[in-house]
Amino acid sequence: MEHAVTEPSRGTTPGSPAEASADDHDGVVAEEAVAVVAEGEGEAGDEAGAGDEAKSAEDAAAGPSEAEEEIAAQRELRARIARRKAEKEGPIPAGAKLSGQAADLLAAVRAMESGQAAPPAPVTAPVPAQDRPRAPEPARGAAVAATTAPEALAAVGDVLARGGAPQTLAAQVTAALGEQAGDALREDPWLLLSVPGVQPEQADGFARALLGDGCGPGDERRAAALVGWLLERAAVRGNTALAYPQARAALAERSVPDPDEALRHAVAEGAVLMFQDGAADAEGGTEDEEGAADGPAVPVLLGLDRYALAEESLADGLARLVKTAQEASSWDEAAAQAPSPSAGELIRAVAGHGLVLHTGGEAARAEPVALAEAARTLGLRPVVAAHSENGRRRLGAGAVTVTGLLSGAEGPGRDADGALDLDLLVVLDAPQLDVETATMLVESLPDAARLVLSGDPGVLWSAGAGRVFADLLAARVCPQIASRTPDPGPLGELVSGIGIGELNQVDAPGKEVVIVPVRDAGEAVHRTVQLVADSVPRVIGVPSGQTQVITVGHGGAVGTRALNAALKERLNPGPGRFGGFDPDDRVAYVPAPGRAVPAAVVSADAEGLRLDCDGVPVVVPRELVDSVVRHGWALTAHQAAGMRWPAAVVVLPGDAAQGLNRPWVYTAFSRGERHLSVVHGVDQALAQAVTGVPATDRTTRLRTLLEGLLTPAL
Repeated sequence: MEHAVTEPSRGTTPGSPAEASADDHDGVVAEEAVAVVAEGEGEAGDEAGAGDEAKSAEDAAAGPSEAEEEIAAQRELRARIARRKAEKEGPIPAGAKLSGQAADLLAAVRAMESGQAAPPAPVTAPVPAQDRPRAPEPARGAAVAATTAPEALAAVGDVLARGGAPQTLAAQVTAALGEQAGDALREDPWLLLSVPGVQPEQADGFARALLGDGCGPGDERRAAALVGWLLERAAVRGNTALAYPQARAALAERSVPDPDEALRHAVAEGAVLMFQDGAADAEGGTEDEEGAADGPAVPVLLGLDRYALAEESLADGLARLVKTAQEASSWDEAAAQAPSPSAGELIRAVAGHGLVLHTGGEAARAEPVALAEAARTLGLRPVVAAHSENGRRRLGAGAVTVTGLLSGAEGPGRDADGALDLDLLVVLDAPQLDVETATMLVESLPDAARLVLSGDPGVLWSAGAGRVFADLLAARVCPQIASRTPDPGPLGELVSGIGIGELNQVDAPGKEVVIVPVRDAGEAVHRTVQLVADSVPRVIGVPSGQTQVITVGHGGAVGTRALNAALKERLNPGPGRFGGFDPDDRVAYVPAPGRAVPAAVVSADAEGLRLDCDGVPVVVPRELVDSVVRHGWALTAHQAAGMRWPAAVVVLPGDAAQGLNRPWVYTAFSRGERHLSVVHGVDQALAQAVTGVPATDRTTRLRTLLEGLLTPAL
C-alpha cells in the first residue's frame, strides 16, 4: 500500500522487542472476551488463543449484578423456544437412536468417503424436540457459583485436590456440573473438560490421579467428554456444527482407539446430535447407470443441542415472519418522499415483505433510520436496535441496543403474550448477531411483524457461534437491498477498495490516513503511544480519549495487554490500587461473551469497581473484576466491531501477518470516523491479506434449514 502520509519519527525507540506469540491472534473468536487463566492451567492458558481466551469467554458470561436481568431474560426466552419447538410434530430429523437414523447417517458417511452412492434412507419418524436429550447449559461462572451451597464447593474442592487440580476451579466446576458436581467428577473425571480453558492433557492427568490404572485412552467417559470438548471448541471458532470426518480425525489425534465407536456412543448418550440436512432433496436426484447419485453428497454433521435448537428455532421463526406478513399499499408515498433512492427502495421492499436484508457501509445506516421514521408516520410502532451502546448513540435518540431490548431495560416492552410490543424491528450491525441472540430476537417478535436486518457484509462475523447475516444473504429467501450510498472521503474510498479486495493509495490532504512504518515490536509500541498521546491530538485535533487503538490479538509484544500497559503508563499512570485499575482508566467491560463495552473507571468501594459505561453507571463486584474488566485503550478488531471513534490507530506488528485477512483489515480500518493511523510492520502481508485471504469459513446449518422452509426470493 502506498503511503498517503508518513508521520516522521521522533525520539528513540525504547528497548528491544520481546518475542510475540504467533498464536495469540484475533482469528479465534473467543479472544474477544476478557482473558483469564485459571490458576494451575500452565501452558494451556495462552495456547492458540483458545485457552485463556475460551475460558474468559465463558467466565465473562457470569456477568455482575447489573447483568442478571439479561441472563434471566435469556433463560426465559430459551425456555419459550424449547416449548415452542416441543409443540411442533417434528421440525428437523436429528438425534435419532443409533439403530435408526444415526446408523443410516454413519452408513452415508462411509459411502461418501468410498465414493459410492449413499444408501437410501428408510422413512423414519423425526424425533420430536421434546424427546431430544438436552446437553448441559454452559457454565455461568463465579456469579452462579456464588449461590451454590458451601458444602458443594467444598466437596468439589476435595475431589480437585485429590486429582492434583487447583481448588480455585471449584466454583467453575460447580457452575458447569451443578450441586452434585463432586460426585459427578469423582465418577467421571473427564467432566473437568466442561470447565472452559481446561485442556484434554490436563483432564487426562486429573483422571489418572483419581482412577490410577483403571483408565486409558479408550475409556468411554473420556471419548464422550472429548466429543463435547471438540464441539465446544468448534463453537468458540464460530461453528454451530462440525463435520463428521473432522470430528473423527480429531479424536484419532487424541489417541482414541476407535473414533467411530466413540462418536456412536456420544450420539447414543445424547451428548451430541447428528444431522444430514437436505438429505431428502439429494435422494430425489437422478442416478446414472452405475448407481452414483448426481450432485454433491450431503455432509453429515455433529452438533450440540444448544446450537441445533437455536438454528432450527431461528429458521422456523424467520419463516413465520415471511409467511405471516401482509402486503401494505400505503407505503408508496413514504417511499416517494424518502431522502435517497436506496432508502425509497428499502421502504418499498419492507411494505411487501416480513423479512428484508439491507447492506451498506456507515453512510447507509441513515436508510434504515429513514425507514423507521416513515413507518412511524404511517402509525406503526418501529424500533431501531444496534449492537452496542456506541452504535446506538450514533443513531440518535430513540434507538436501543439489542441487549437492552431483549432484557426489557430498553424499548417498548412486551405484550400479554410475551412478544415485543412493536410492528417493525430494524437491527443494525446485523453481522454481529450470533445464532442464539438472533433466535431470541426472532422468537420475541409477534406474528405479522416486519424484521429488517441491516449491516456491512464486509466486517468480521459475530464473536459468538453462527453467521446469521451471511447465511441469510446466501440463502436468498427474502429481498436484499444493497445501498448505493458510498462512505465519503479518503477513509470511505480506502475502505470501499478493501471491501472488493483492493488496497489502493488514496489522496489524504487532511491527513485522514497516515501510514507509520515500524521495524520491530518495540518501535511499534513506542509509535502507537506517540500517536495517541501526541501526534493525533496535535495534528488532527482528536483528544486521546477519543482515539481507539486496535491490534490483532491480546498476547505478544504488541498485543492489547502490552499496548494497554504502555498507554496507561503514558496517559494515566498510577499504582492500580483498585484491582490493578485507577480512576479515569479506560477499560473494556465484558458482561457477556462477545460484548466488549468501553468504559472508564470512576472509583471503587466495598461493593466493587464503579464504571461509567457511556453514561451508564455499572458496579462490578470485586470477585469478578479480574474476569470481566481489562484496560481498554487497545482492543482487538472483534471487540471493536459495531463501534466507531473519531480516530483509530491500527497496529500491525511483524508477527501479525498470519492473523490478517480481508474482513479483519476491513473492520479495523473502518473504525475511525475522521482519521486512521496504521502502524505498519507487516510489509507485503497487508496487501496479500486484502487481495487473497478471505474470511475463515464457519460450519453452520441455518442456510440449509432456511432453503428447506422457504422458496428463493426473486
